Amino acid sequence: MRSYENPGRSHLSQVTSDNVIISRRQAGHLLVLTLLLVATVASRPGAAQTALHDSSEKRTVHGVVVNGVTHEAVAHALVLSNDDRFATLTDEQGRFEFALPEATSAVPDSTGNATYSIYGLDYVGASYANFPWMLAARKPGFLGLDQRTRVWDNTPVVEGKDVTITLVPEARIVGRVVLPTPNVSDRITVDLYHRQIVQGGAHWGWEKDVAVRSNGEFRFADLEAGTYKLLTGELMDRDPLTVDPRGPIYGYPPVYFPNALDFQSAGEIQLTAGTTFQAELSPVRQPYYPVKVPVTNGPTDNELMVSVSVQGRKGPGFELGYNTREQRIEGSLPNGTYVVEALNQGDMAASGSTTITVKNAELTATPMTLAPTGSVHIEAKLEFKPDSETGARNENANENIPGEVQPFVQGRGQNFSVMLEPADDLMHPEMPNGPSEVAQNGDTMMFNHVPPGRYWVRVHASRGFAATVTSGELNLLRRPLTVGPGSILKVNVTLRDDGAEFSGSVEGGSGAPAEAQGPVSTTFIGRLLPKTGAHIYCIPLPESTGQFREGAVQTDGKFVVQQIPPGSYRVLAFDRQKLDLEYNNSEAMRAYEGKGQVVRLSAGQKENITLQVIPTSE
Repeated sequence: MRSYENPGRSHLSQVTSDNVIISRRQAGHLLVLTLLLVATVASRPGAAQTALHDSSEKRTVHGVVVNGVTHEAVAHALVLSNDDRFATLTDEQGRFEFALPEATSAVPDSTGNATYSIYGLDYVGASYANFPWMLAARKPGFLGLDQRTRVWDNTPVVEGKDVTITLVPEARIVGRVVLPTPNVSDRITVDLYHRQIVQGGAHWGWEKDVAVRSNGEFRFADLEAGTYKLLTGELMDRDPLTVDPRGPIYGYPPVYFPNALDFQSAGEIQLTAGTTFQAELSPVRQPYYPVKVPVTNGPTDNELMVSVSVQGRKGPGFELGYNTREQRIEGSLPNGTYVVEALNQGDMAASGSTTITVKNAELTATPMTLAPTGSVHIEAKLEFKPDSETGARNENANENIPGEVQPFVQGRGQNFSVMLEPADDLMHPEMPNGPSEVAQNGDTMMFNHVPPGRYWVRVHASRGFAATVTSGELNLLRRPLTVGPGSILKVNVTLRDDGAEFSGSVEGGSGAPAEAQGPVSTTFIGRLLPKTGAHIYCIPLPESTGQFREGAVQTDGKFVVQQIPPGSYRVLAFDRQKLDLEYNNSEAMRAYEGKGQVVRLSAGQKENITLQVIPTSE
């Protein structure tokens, strides 16, 4: 059963209309907020009780909003601060300006810091009370929230400097589903999958679905640049004008754009910012046959999650359900060979799999028996130097990229954390492929209820680095771990803290030391801001013993990356975090040959380098 489906799904025409209405209402609310803020500022006394600046000196923040593709000015865009205290609209030339109010009522606390009041809110430090460190812009037709990180793409503000905010135009996929019976078009859906980069590797993840209009048209909007795949959902033909209730069952199996038989062989749609792609899908009506797969030890009190793959090639499209009363998987399928997988989550976690072939007749398959899911036992060996010999602690080593997609539960021990990442390139929405429970005790950890599959074991050390990660003779730094039904696997981790270190500075781009770019990463009025400014990536060369590392560049353009495992690296600096960097794919990294610097590091070595900033668009 599809965990992401919304049974109350409306037609595309309704969805599109509602989206427009919501956008207008939101814009209206924000415009009212802007007018209220302006009125509030205008009504406050001109002379502050505790003046921080000369009241005759007008302090402003000003700038322009531009289209990230055409570089033209964007008129009538809403510009607002990340804390919602400042908001205004751009003029016909895309320009905007905020007049900054004065903070008042300074009250020193026990530490000597002054608390200032602005708009009835209290802040420690006037610079935070009356200054918007981050600004964002919004306008229909342009991307708002980042689809993966779910945070706004905020632009840092430097007082007295003109601010340029870039809006990226949305991409779209529009098209038609062609069916021989027009009056069933409004009951079929189209699913969209997006190629995403998670922990440096590519995975296909479900993006969204839409209902097709009665005329067969569909539309996906508000898409970011990237790679996508399209498919139609299954549709059973229940048209009373064409279906004989006493005859065979007919339906429309999923079709994968352009006309592939399964998800893996489907064509890839490449979208760039602001483009619209036209697609046509033509499902073919076929006979369906009842399918029953008894489950010997199936649950009677909760759902069994079921996925169906065509000829063993994993992918979405076909569906079967689970009957708790009869303890069997059932439904209907057209002719073909399928792999049916089942997963029971919870305290009695178990899974099973069987291959069935449907051939012109009803099928009752051989009963499936569920086997307990596997477990992975992580045990760490510490080879740390005495505290007096260790350098500064690496604060970035155990840090996750803000908003990074976490496949599932991450376990954290005393000196390290571990995440099991699926090695398959499809994040199947019907079948979670990660552990549902993790237990830990000091520097040991147990992942329980791990479904069968292949997993990368990602180890992040808070003090040093994982020098070795092995299971028997298998080097898990280079190969994935295979978990079978009921398997109990032991993974040995050796942690060391004699890693290399390199430091230096960046030149060019937003990381230039001549311009402070605002806070690199901070909590501002109770909200975590995304990291801005240049970002450093240490990417192991092919066949190197190194491991991927990253670090943020400070506002003065300097950086330090510590506890780097010995090996050979290509070191790159981008103008901001590049979440789509496929650093685990050597073919994808060929695009950066000749860029950055190649550094070869041994244990304890220290290097100083200077890097040119690369725009994240490259």
